[in-house]
Amino acid sequence: MKRKIAIFTGSRAEYGLLYWLMKDLQSSSEVQLQIIVSGMHLSPEFGETWRQIEEDGFHIDAKVEMLLSSDSAVGIVKSMGVGTLGFADALDRLQPHMLVVLGDRFEALAIAQAALIMRIPIAHLHGGEITEGAYDDAIRHAISKMAYLHFVAAEPYRQRVIQMGESPERVFNVGAVGIDHLLRAPKMSIEVLRESLGFDLHSPYLVVTYHPVTVMDEDPQESFIALTEALDKFPQYQIIFTYPNADNGGRAIIPLLEAYAQAQPDRVLAIPSLGFRRYLSAISMASAVVGNSSSGIIEVPAFGIPTVDIGVRQKGRLAANSILHCDPNSDSIEQALHKALTSEFAAACKTTVNPYGKGDASEAILKVLENYDGASHKSFHDLS
Repeated sequence: MKRKIAIFTGSRAEYGLLYWLMKDLQSSSEVQLQIIVSGMHLSPEFGETWRQIEEDGFHIDAKVEMLLSSDSAVGIVKSMGVGTLGFADALDRLQPHMLVVLGDRFEALAIAQAALIMRIPIAHLHGGEITEGAYDDAIRHAISKMAYLHFVAAEPYRQRVIQMGESPERVFNVGAVGIDHLLRAPKMSIEVLRESLGFDLHSPYLVVTYHPVTVMDEDPQESFIALTEALDKFPQYQIIFTYPNADNGGRAIIPLLEAYAQAQPDRVLAIPSLGFRRYLSAISMASAVVGNSSSGIIEVPAFGIPTVDIGVRQKGRLAANSILHCDPNSDSIEQALHKALTSEFAAACKTTVNPYGKGDASEAILKVLENYDGASHKSFHDLS
């Protein structure tokens, strides 16, 4: 009997990163792929992106509804509780031999804790990283301690997971799975992208994604308005604006985003989800990527495109020299954008070295999963 490997995805961004690993597992003669979908994928508000998963040729084995219509702290905690109930049923029905979880979101924590109690070994991707501006930081470390296998994106992260007491023989530096798209995913031309978006891209443009900061008393609406004030200083650039995620305060940003786009329909496109192919195609031709998404830190430098990283949400991650950090106020964002959009900085970005690997992470992970012996018990590894 093939070993059953369940992949969990709860958001559009996470699925885009996992895509090639899912394809490789689907093609493997050694394992059977199972897919568990939850969170924003199932929400009409966030684009019902589960449909894209099926359009990409995958069979979804379990859909677990969990999001409440609230992005308050209490609402998020209750969503986690609802998710844990559903994940318990899904895991009990599917009986996977291993669960693969990427990153640090609250949806991932909910299914990881269920798998831990149900004695289903966990393989964790992107452990060991630091993001001081979000409670995701603590969630990521918590999942690492629940996991048996670890696939990290850089050597400093490998050392950090080992520092947390994980045995070196179970911690693999494979690079970031999202970089695999650079080598394996076909890109759209500007004409095809324009038609797909239904938006007349006719001038240089920026790709913008802004998420709320979740560990500080930062008003997401105030920060978002500061971002739009800075963007207004560059009217010659069109803007592709993607929606924020479902973290605390995310829904408060959406009406502001939609109003901003409606006021400038020829310049600004607001879209719940680009999907990974359109997103990668869009950033590959963008003048810069702006906001505070992890993608701007991890994947965008591989395309030689400038990133303007706003605030502290991603503070602590390894960063290529194509990334400009700024404070979440309009003056600081404007100054960073001015530098990012110079021809000198754009040229320098083309030669940047991305610290997150070369685009072969999925293949490396597959080899480990195919040869995994089914062990799950682990001891704390003390540093000598």
